[in-house]
Amino acid sequence: MALDFDKMNGLIPAIIQDAVTSKVLMLGFMNKEAYDRTLETKKVTFFSRTRQKLWTKGEESGNFLHVVAVKEDCDHDTLLIEACPEGPVCHTGTDTCWGEKNEEPVMFLKQLQDFIDRRHEEMPEGSYTTSLFRAGVNKMAQKVGEEAVETVIEACNGTDERLIYEGADLLYHLIVLLTSKGYRIEDLVRELQARHDPAWKRH
Repeated sequence: MALDFDKMNGLIPAIIQDAVTSKVLMLGFMNKEAYDRTLETKKVTFFSRTRQKLWTKGEESGNFLHVVAVKEDCDHDTLLIEACPEGPVCHTGTDTCWGEKNEEPVMFLKQLQDFIDRRHEEMPEGSYTTSLFRAGVNKMAQKVGEEAVETVIEACNGTDERLIYEGADLLYHLIVLLTSKGYRIEDLVRELQARHDPAWKRH
């Protein structure tokens, strides 16, 4: 990266974003040394403007920020760092420096999709997901149908707890089926986004 440290007298802002939830966690500043150490250790290190020295986030609290990806902006003077936080990020004890909860459960679907993709690629022995892929599309489609029926039964005559349980089974098996056909859960999201457009017309 050809970062421009000169624009702000040797410092650049670094926005820290949770790699899983996409929540913005905090903002800090880095000089060249802090940036290099961040890349070397895979733990976010800042330059403290008040103490005039480097500090690795979590060196005292244990709440490290483990680096997943580092991106520069179009002007080469700001960083976006995707990281996995180890505990609360803010010194006040909150998840973010804006007092927000770092929760976005729906983002777990992407993690699940990535996990199922790896299963499809690696096909480890003893994995239920592997057994589904090996059984073929017809069996996977059958499982989706079975889970859909069970979800309907729980919705009509069961309990809310079982409805959630069977709905989760349905979603999991649907993702497996999509993966076997070369698609991801994001493809369904894109279809739903298109339908949300007032100009969308039913096929």
